[in-house]
Amino acid sequence: GSLTMANLVESARGATWLAALTPRGEALPGYPASVRVVDGELGGEPARFIAVVPDPDNRFPRARQGEVGLVEGWALARAVRECMAADAASVIRRPIVAVIDVTSQAYGRREEAYGIHQALAGAAAAYADARLAGHPVIGLIVGKAMSGALLAHGYQANRLIALDDPQVMVHAMGKAAAARVTLRSVEQLEALAETIPPMAYDIRSFASLGILWRLLRVARPDLPGDDDLARVNDCLLAALADIRRDATPDLAGRLGQPARQLSTQVRERLRASWEAQG
Repeated sequence: GSLTMANLVESARGATWLAALTPRGEALPGYPASVRVVDGELGGEPARFIAVVPDPDNRFPRARQGEVGLVEGWALARAVRECMAADAASVIRRPIVAVIDVTSQAYGRREEAYGIHQALAGAAAAYADARLAGHPVIGLIVGKAMSGALLAHGYQANRLIALDDPQVMVHAMGKAAAARVTLRSVEQLEALAETIPPMAYDIRSFASLGILWRLLRVARPDLPGDDDLARVNDCLLAALADIRRDATPDLAGRLGQPARQLSTQVRERLRASWEAQG
């Protein structure tokens, strides 16, 4: 399908923010058009910035509007692992910033046949390994962060930051698809979402789950001005400092919010049961 003008505007945020955050950087060669990798700076030190962007000419039709498909999954993994290899002998490992605006994973028979589960798992594992190897990994959600695409690109970050804006959405499944699967109407889903935060699409409901480190309001999320850029850069620097203060590279901090108390209890009971058997 062709990209409409509305789609283009909506799906350009990843590319827009990547360019704004790396004004002197150029996309590294050798990557597909849908994955932009830029070696820039964060607070005066080297940092790698990665975004998945729409590619209307993608040879996989299901991955033309910012989806993460087979090629994108493996390219993300390569971008992260090349950074790890380059820094393997360094005491200080450079930050990796995932700029996130992804509509979903690519749904299609070819994707399933050629192992999209492996491609996206490869990307997620690369980000997780980078975090565990001491690379500060920061996810910046500037648009949609949907489905398996978020899991592959950014969800393994030490810290997740999102713009506080109605176009910023995080969910496991798009509304129309979720309505079909649950045999409900979109209106019924929206009514349920008002009482069940994990079912909601708006970013503030997602923030209540404790997974975000910061929710950040900017004036012009589609075309950031100098003030917007300064706010986001300051937040990225604060996240970097926070990661380096934190001796543990795991994701346990995400369970601190009141909405996650049951998750915490389940983990504690599972751990106690496991240790009792050991």
